[in-house]
Amino acid sequence: MTTHDQARAQVSTVLRLRPPRLEDEQAFAAAHQVMADGDDFTFGLGLEPGLPWAAYIKSLEDHRSGINLPPELVPATFLVAEVAGEIVGRSSVRHTLNDFLAREGGHIGYCVLPQFRRRGYATEILRQSLVVARAAGVGRVLLICDDDNAGSAAVIEACGGRLESVVRIAPGAPPTRRYWAD
Repeated sequence: MTTHDQARAQVSTVLRLRPPRLEDEQAFAAAHQVMADGDDFTFGLGLEPGLPWAAYIKSLEDHRSGINLPPELVPATFLVAEVAGEIVGRSSVRHTLNDFLAREGGHIGYCVLPQFRRRGYATEILRQSLVVARAAGVGRVLLICDDDNAGSAAVIEACGGRLESVVRIAPGAPPTRRYWAD
């Protein structure tokens, strides 16, 4: 086993995807803020100011089951990535695609908090998210990233993503890489 394989095996045994819990409120809020401030990326999808945490958790459970979905959303499983009891990232696994997701979002959206990057967590989050997608009945998984996001492209390719195309979705926006994973 190579050193890379050993490191990957170690990450896969320590990183766990799980639904957010009531006791995660402060850590989740901190992660949400870090991503909003530094990367302009939404950590807590659907988390609105003033929304009680228990109501947010319930809405995530409902969305996983396709209950009380706003018209623009599809059933999705939202999970936090945990290592040694600490939230290091998150994943959103969409069970189907609408027009927007087919164009810009794909089946899986994931992130790693800045202080935990470059440790193999993104690859493990995506690897486990692909398992969740398949369990939700998704056969071919669409994965999308900006063309200039070399890290995300490498993660997708490491998890079996095959490049379909590079397209420009909107004028002035960076090109988007579209991958499929079987």
